[in-house]
Amino acid sequence: IMQDRIGANRASIFGLRLLGLFHPLADAIKMLTKEDFRPARADRFLFGLAPFVSVFFALVAFASIPFGDTLRVAGREIPLQAVTLNVGILYVFAMLSLGVYGVMMAGWSSANNYALLGGQRAAALMISAEIAIGASIMGVVMVYGSLDMMDIVRGQGTLLWGWLPAWGIVTQPLAFVLFLTAGIAATKRIPFDMPEGESEIIGYFVEYSGMKFGMFAMADFLETVVIAGMTTSLFLGGWQVPYLAAEGFRFPGGAAWALPHLVVVPLQVGAFVGKVCAVIFFMMLVRWTLPRFRYDQAMRLGWLGLFPLSVLNIVLTGLLLLAWGAA
Repeated sequence: IMQDRIGANRASIFGLRLLGLFHPLADAIKMLTKEDFRPARADRFLFGLAPFVSVFFALVAFASIPFGDTLRVAGREIPLQAVTLNVGILYVFAMLSLGVYGVMMAGWSSANNYALLGGQRAAALMISAEIAIGASIMGVVMVYGSLDMMDIVRGQGTLLWGWLPAWGIVTQPLAFVLFLTAGIAATKRIPFDMPEGESEIIGYFVEYSGMKFGMFAMADFLETVVIAGMTTSLFLGGWQVPYLAAEGFRFPGGAAWALPHLVVVPLQVGAFVGKVCAVIFFMMLVRWTLPRFRYDQAMRLGWLGLFPLSVLNIVLTGLLLLAWGAA
C-alpha cells in the first residue's frame, strides 16, 4: 500500500501465499545460494567478521527490553525479560552503539574508497543520533527515577488525576518526538540513509554478496525493532494496558473486572507486541514517504536541532519536577 504496487508476494508453499509472508524466507534461501565474493585486496578476517558483529550486537540489544510483567508458574516468579539490569537503558544503547563497529570494519576491510566513505558516514550519523537519543531519555529517567526498563514500564502503570495513564508520551511529549526521530536516524534507513546513498556511494556493503550482504540488511531491520521496542517501553507504556492491573481491570469510578493471571499476562504481551508493530509501521511509513536528507542536513539536524532541544527538555523537566514537588 505504501509503495503503491503489488509487491513481493508471489512466493508460496503448497499454493499458500499468506500475504507474502513466505517471501522473506525465499530471499534468505536465495542469498544462501549466491556466491560469497571477497575482493582480492580485502582484509580476509575483518571482511568476514564485520556482518557477524553487526548482527550480534543488534540481537543482544533485545535482552534488556521487557515484553511483559512477572509470570507466576508453580509458585515461581519469572520476569518476562531476558536479562534484568538496573541500568537496562544504558545496556541497550551500548549494544546499539557497538554495532557501528561492524559497519566501520566492513568499510575499512573492503579496500574500497566508497565503502570506507560509507562506513565513516555511518559512524558520524550514529554519534549524532546516539547523543540526541541519550539526552532525550534523560527526562524519562528523571520522571520515573530509574534506569531499569522494567521499573520505568511499571511506573507508567499509574494514573494522572485518577484517569489518565502516566505513559511517557504524556509526561514527556517533546522527548518522544526527539527520541523517535533520532531513533530512525540510528537505524540508517530512509530518510537518514546517507551511509548507503544509492545515487552517491552505494554504501559500506558495496563489496559484499550472498548471505553476508543479507546479514547487514538483517542487522538494520533488527535495529528498527529494537528502537520500536525502546519507544514502546519508554513512551507508550510498554506492556501496560490502560486500567489493567495484575488482578484484572480497575476502571476509574470504582468499577472492576477480575481476570485470572494466565489471562492478564497474554493481554500484556499482546499489548506490547501490538505497540511495537504500530511503531514499526510508522517508521516504515516515514521511510516510504520522505526523501533522503543530504549528509550536511542530517548532521545539522542532529547537532543543531535534536541535541539542543533534548537539553532544553531536560531543563524544562527539572523545573516542572521542582514545581510539582513544591506544590
